[in-house]
Amino acid sequence: MATAHDKAVLQAIFNPNTPFGDVPHLNQEEDLADDDSLFDPSLVIQVKQLELQGVSAAESGDNRTALQCFDKAIQLLPGRPSAYNNRAQTRRLQGDTAGAILDLERAIALSGGTGRTACQALVQRGLLFRLGNQKEEARQDFTQAAALGSKFAQQQAVLLNPYAALCNRMLSEVINKLRNPDVPEMQ
Repeated sequence: MATAHDKAVLQAIFNPNTPFGDVPHLNQEEDLADDDSLFDPSLVIQVKQLELQGVSAAESGDNRTALQCFDKAIQLLPGRPSAYNNRAQTRRLQGDTAGAILDLERAIALSGGTGRTACQALVQRGLLFRLGNQKEEARQDFTQAAALGSKFAQQQAVLLNPYAALCNRMLSEVINKLRNPDVPEMQ
């Protein structure tokens, strides 16, 4: 069985464009949880059910129903960040980028910048900033999400860092030369 170090070495060899240490299935983001202890447990159960219904509706293309579910979840527990994060995704699917960013900012603020929802909201907002060519804001969000354990955000932060991009390109060239060395022609 390969150790984490072995997997990291193999990852660097076979996927030289990804950051070092980015080993699939070792994502700390999966271990994150939101703190729902501040809320009434029966309301949390209701809100989670509404969010599941909303996600299911959005996945089937029924954004109107999805928004209604997320709105109701927010009405029940306006201090819980997850529904804002989910509503932002639906708004983004509808093309409402400004509304999505407002919801993501609310989710990040309510989460205190910690937990699973904060990580997801930072990644989503980073992607929206990147699409809007706000590279510095995107890099900041990806850096924060990477600190929370998102390997995807770590990759995005590296891609937006010009020095890291240069290093990755040079490393990729070296590895490509090692894989395919130029054979000198004999005369």
